[in-house]
Amino acid sequence: MPADRLTSAMLVGVLIRRTAAAGGFATVLAKGDEISGVILIEAAERGQRMGLYERVPTLSGGYQMLRCGPAPEEGAESLAQYIARRRKSDPDLWIIELDIADAERFAAETIC
Repeated sequence: MPADRLTSAMLVGVLIRRTAAAGGFATVLAKGDEISGVILIEAAERGQRMGLYERVPTLSGGYQMLRCGPAPEEGAESLAQYIARRRKSDPDLWIIELDIADAERFAAETIC
């Protein structure tokens, strides 16, 4: 592992602490691989679901938050089914609930 790369567990820890410091709420819904698990953000604002975002690598060597999964209007059951499929195919996946204003931007600034 390159020395300049933070582990998934470290990134999740930073995201949770930074969210709390900014007055938001973050919790781990599913714990993934400590070193290199993919991080999936379930974004919300004041309890209202805003969508799912995944931390994905870019061609330039960095990372970005990319929308994935069903749209919030499709309902909680559709979201739960998507997450279950993802966890089944990738048990190393981290799922983080993030409830803060502009959650996608906040997550991108913190872990990308």
